[in-house]
Amino acid sequence: MTSTERYTSVWDALEETPGAAENMRIRSALMQELVAYINRSGLTQAQAARKFGVTQPRISDLTRGKIDLFSIDALVNMLTAAGLHLDLRVREAS
Repeated sequence: MTSTERYTSVWDALEETPGAAENMRIRSALMQELVAYINRSGLTQAQAARKFGVTQPRISDLTRGKIDLFSIDALVNMLTAAGLHLDLRVREAS
């Protein structure tokens, strides 16, 4: 018998619990925003590292999508250092 289970997102398919999937979804979104900011601003990795208060290898990990190396706290700190503001909206799960 073949299972054709359907998931709302890739994170739901990959993670064991809804909480872990939500954590990954949030980290992914924050990372995408930071990479978009770097690209929009035309920053090199070294310039982004100085602006964000991290090392250049850390920016390399960010741009390469190494999500497992970043906590939500670290990403929020980088957003703040970049002069970005995070708006938070909580809603009922669908």
